[in-house]
Amino acid sequence: MPYLDPIQKSYLYSVFFAPRGFERMADLGMQIAQQYLSPFDKLIGLVGLAGSGKSMMIKGMFPGLELVNDDDGVNIRPLPLLEAGEETTRFYSAHTYHVDIHFEAAFTQMHVLAQAILDALNLGKRVVVEHFDQIYPFLNRNAHLLIGIGEEVIVTRPTLFGPEPQDIAGIVFKSQPFRRMTHSAEDLCEFVMRKYGLTEPFIHSDVRHGFIFSFQKKPKLEIGLDEVEQEVNHMIAADITISFKDDTHIHIGDVLWLCHGPRMHVRSTGEIKKFSLNREYLTEPITGRFLLVGLVGDRVDQTMKDLNKIG
Repeated sequence: MPYLDPIQKSYLYSVFFAPRGFERMADLGMQIAQQYLSPFDKLIGLVGLAGSGKSMMIKGMFPGLELVNDDDGVNIRPLPLLEAGEETTRFYSAHTYHVDIHFEAAFTQMHVLAQAILDALNLGKRVVVEHFDQIYPFLNRNAHLLIGIGEEVIVTRPTLFGPEPQDIAGIVFKSQPFRRMTHSAEDLCEFVMRKYGLTEPFIHSDVRHGFIFSFQKKPKLEIGLDEVEQEVNHMIAADITISFKDDTHIHIGDVLWLCHGPRMHVRSTGEIKKFSLNREYLTEPITGRFLLVGLVGDRVDQTMKDLNKIG
């Protein structure tokens, strides 16, 4: 059992908003590593659907780690983890290995991957495992640090009493559609606001089942916020295709749009349910910034003070 400081001995879990965008996800990964990762943690498990940001989280937690599912490294065979215990390579082998179970299962049987992970751990290596819930039944041991990524990021240290990876998977898989809807609605809202005169820079932030635009000065638009909401809902009703272009762009119909989380979208605008935009800017009392809040799903009827209510 790895050494834990007095705070982490009684630690259960932490919850963060899952940010949209590569840079914000990497920054959160760095924060999680600084606050929760012990040098003695050897098995790190991540759970989340494809496109949820697991790889970018890992890049933030372990800068410089070669990911086996990167486009530039996907053809490197065999998987480095499988050679970690060989006598000829042991002296020169890496300290930390990465494995994407969902990807590697197409090339290697599950029990072989599980044994390779256990062998590496027995040699004192660290193994970072994406889709940990898929390999867990073959490992018969839980991760030292388990991270689930859906609409929120859940960080936990499992014990004999749980949580099990499937428990975390059940939570994050269920919430992932809201994250996709929210991100697409966020880009549609920015699209409409820029169409009608938005030039002010703003900061992206998060709320449950929604997004926040944070402005230093109140924007001056050619239309009101109620009309912005109406036009966004017209785009949703039109069921416009949203497609990946590259790592910094998507297509909204025929329009090329800058986006720093291009894999985190619904396939078409019609999948966004119950979009609502707050009809006035809220003033953040500490910073004095003006906040515009957009919501999707059933939470649109809740009061602002209850959006992040626990339980």
